[in-house]
Amino acid sequence: MDKKKFYLTTAITYTSGKPHVGNTYEIVLADAIARAKRLEGYDVVFQTGTDEHGEKIELKAAEKGTTPKQFVDDVAGEIERIWRLMNTSFDRFVRTTDAYHEEQVQKIFRKLYEQGDIYKGTYKGWYCTPCESFWTESQLVDGKCPDCGREVKMAEEEAYFFRMSKYADALMKYFDEHPDFITPVSRKNEMINNFLKPGLQDLCVSRTSFRWGIPVDFDSRHVVYVWLDALTNYITGAGFRMGENNAEFGEQWPADLHVIGKDIVRFHVIYWPIFLMALGLPLPKQVYGHPWLLQNGGKMSKSKGNVIYADDMAKVFGVDATRYCMLSQMPFENDGVISWKMAVDIINSELVNVYGNLVQRTVAMANKYFGGVVGLGEGEENVDLELLKQIRGLRDKAFADMDEYRAADALEDIFAALRRANKYIDETAPWVLAKDESKKDRLQRVLHNLIEAIVVCSSALYPFMPETAAKAVKLCGCELLDFDALAAPNIGVVKTEENAQYLFVRLDPEKVKAELLKQKIIPDESAFDPQEEKIPAKEEKKGKQDKNPPREEKPENTLQPSEIGIDEFAKVQLRVGTILAAEKVEKADKLLKLAVKIGDETRTIVSGIAKYYKPEEIVGKRVIVVTNLKAAKLRGIESQGMLLCACYLNDDGSEEVTLITPENRVPDGATVR
Repeated sequence: MDKKKFYLTTAITYTSGKPHVGNTYEIVLADAIARAKRLEGYDVVFQTGTDEHGEKIELKAAEKGTTPKQFVDDVAGEIERIWRLMNTSFDRFVRTTDAYHEEQVQKIFRKLYEQGDIYKGTYKGWYCTPCESFWTESQLVDGKCPDCGREVKMAEEEAYFFRMSKYADALMKYFDEHPDFITPVSRKNEMINNFLKPGLQDLCVSRTSFRWGIPVDFDSRHVVYVWLDALTNYITGAGFRMGENNAEFGEQWPADLHVIGKDIVRFHVIYWPIFLMALGLPLPKQVYGHPWLLQNGGKMSKSKGNVIYADDMAKVFGVDATRYCMLSQMPFENDGVISWKMAVDIINSELVNVYGNLVQRTVAMANKYFGGVVGLGEGEENVDLELLKQIRGLRDKAFADMDEYRAADALEDIFAALRRANKYIDETAPWVLAKDESKKDRLQRVLHNLIEAIVVCSSALYPFMPETAAKAVKLCGCELLDFDALAAPNIGVVKTEENAQYLFVRLDPEKVKAELLKQKIIPDESAFDPQEEKIPAKEEKKGKQDKNPPREEKPENTLQPSEIGIDEFAKVQLRVGTILAAEKVEKADKLLKLAVKIGDETRTIVSGIAKYYKPEEIVGKRVIVVTNLKAAKLRGIESQGMLLCACYLNDDGSEEVTLITPENRVPDGATVR
């Protein structure tokens, strides 16, 4: 039976400079999707590449004293190096300076001109060089580019234009008939309300003010403008050849998914579909406009000094740990946050405490109690069934998330199963079973269940952390499972590796910071853990106060002495957050120090729940946070909020505390009311 095809692309990376971790996130996300699809049985073609023409390149090359071609060769080589370093499994790396691509762009331009979709005119408007975009006066924001916020300049030149309005109704109809074409839906609404409904303006598709571009072959003064050049890589890379037999292209097109940043959704769901309509070609099935990965202080930029590069992170943490930090911190729709300090916390709390600890303990016990040879054993109990039910149901949950490109949610499902396996160790206490010879079969069953949990979870983790997943199952004496076996694992007798290695090493934040400073990866200590600027609270009015104010009379028939009005309650700001890291506070038995991500910021919160939760149990939990509570210092730590909990008494009179969590998956930062 032939495999079902899945053609997946990223946006092609602009060769203006080295990509930072936010840029690199896209290729790593696309790789996780591609690997997951391959596990599901799809024949995946995964394409990426570089966008290499434009005025910005011409200017940067001149600054460097080199030719534009040499400049893009160097940058494209660096981009491909980083993509390969991050272990991304792309099948094609296209470059818009490739001869076949340039030839097809010229033919496409000519065809569109000859059929009347492109015409010559004159353009006058506000031009942003970094974005290579023209804007009208009304589109500017505070007189600057609405996309990047930089200065614009008035420009006027002869240009060719594409008649966008000719296809606007057809595009709107396509949106209506294909509700899943754009995801998430908020991006679709933005495109309809901000661009289609106000009316599409004709698009400038050539320039005469610079030379670094694909020449218009019938008018040598013009070069093809960036978007008609760049967007067509998705078909030229797949084998499209104007006027030729397109058998190879027909096997791949239409693309199943374009993975792009939210800032270029407009080009991919308005301009690109219209170009395809004009060419008589099918439209891609879906476009996912992913959010940005930000520093705490905002979008990364060299001018702010807050840029993190993926190859630097891989050098310090390893490739798989870096991939995990990226993918686990990016929600489906809202922007994610990353910093060096946050990466250290994530690695320690999740990769070391949860995953690595489980593998090391299990393999060590298998070697100690059974010489590494572990069979199924006997003596199944309810606690085993609870674990195995979650493990064997993991595949459908995690891959359903990945089918919707919710990588962070899939990782949350997998790590919930890993945390459950760690809890199972505490519930079954293998070290106690080992002391009783009559319980040897029971001990073997416990260890076999743990090995099954590790193998299933690691196989599900393969799309995200391929090398670590393979290493973990090898330590257990197994191989990665295929898609079918994930739901019905049949793991027989295993022989674990003799050396119970740690998958990850616990990191000392101060040592990591010192090493980053030593290697000049960060400019100063503040870059290790940048904090968002907080608006200072308004000072209370100061005045003479009565030392003995009159007592307030209680009204009669009061139902509850603590009743408040709705206006007072509305002052309490409640938002959804995710616990990224947790650790015990020294010399404080009741306190846990938590790092909680709330929208685009991460707060430190000290909570008195150590009696009820272990740190490793609550990492990844969704919680409700009081965000406008005045900060307080507990054991020298500033606590920037409070978690909502339910407190009640058991039948024996003991107190129980349970964190309040949202029933459904809602984005971090969502308001609770």
